[in-house]
Amino acid sequence: MEHNEQTRCSELAKSSTFYRSLYSEIEEVGWELLVRLGGDLTFLSFRILDAKSRVHFVEIELDETYPKSPPRASADVPYIFDLKWSISSRLKDVVQQFQKHLEKLQEFWSTLDDIDKSLWVVDPKQPSRSMSHRQINIGNDCFIMLYINADDPKSLPECRFMGPDPVVDSFRRIWQRNRRKWTKDRPYLENIACLLETQLPRPIDVQKNDQQVECGICYAQCLPMMSWEITVEAELTIDVIILLAIRLSIAFALGTGCVPSPQQGSHSMFYSGIVHTVQSQLL
Repeated sequence: MEHNEQTRCSELAKSSTFYRSLYSEIEEVGWELLVRLGGDLTFLSFRILDAKSRVHFVEIELDETYPKSPPRASADVPYIFDLKWSISSRLKDVVQQFQKHLEKLQEFWSTLDDIDKSLWVVDPKQPSRSMSHRQINIGNDCFIMLYINADDPKSLPECRFMGPDPVVDSFRRIWQRNRRKWTKDRPYLENIACLLETQLPRPIDVQKNDQQVECGICYAQCLPMMSWEITVEAELTIDVIILLAIRLSIAFALGTGCVPSPQQGSHSMFYSGIVHTVQSQLL
């Protein structure tokens, strides 16, 4: 009985020492960075911002022999860093090594961000930071899968074409013919366009935004072709041809800053206003 009590007291003392030591190490890192702490204090997760304010989480697992044995670190990155550890190392050393690892990957993530922002990426829809591939729509029902090197993101990427055989064969020949033109001094997207000898489609949401922009003058060319017959008090009948209608619609748009959109219904009300304007000028 006495032996069991001594063993229990010894275990409690070890636990107490471990808890105090771990709390001290967390404080060195910063409690504000801690986002998760396991009930037995053997699992921790810290939130880290990189140089571009991207959010990353590093998860750290401790075993019962910590700190004699190194912790295990994991994160959403293309590859994990090799943890350097000694008996005197602490949690802050894990976090600092993770931050240095993030610095090495900045150019890699910036390259992928540029691709996602400027090209029509069809897969993955919601990429994680560990993914290094992008499937891009290059037109003619053809796609290219790019594999970006995380250690050397400006280098010529590995690629695979998908689509109709004749189109794929053509793109593949062009890529092979131009691959020596790739240079790290040129922006990544320009390199891709140069090798493929084509203007790459923009993201679908950018295309939609462009289509929604309406200009009063440009919109006039979409007005229906028709003629209007106007009767005035002098019993004169005037055929207003489409050219006059277009010119009046442009003048109306420039004067009022208002052009009816297709969603606002028929153009007849708009043309009625033009007709009344002509009538008033002729009276």
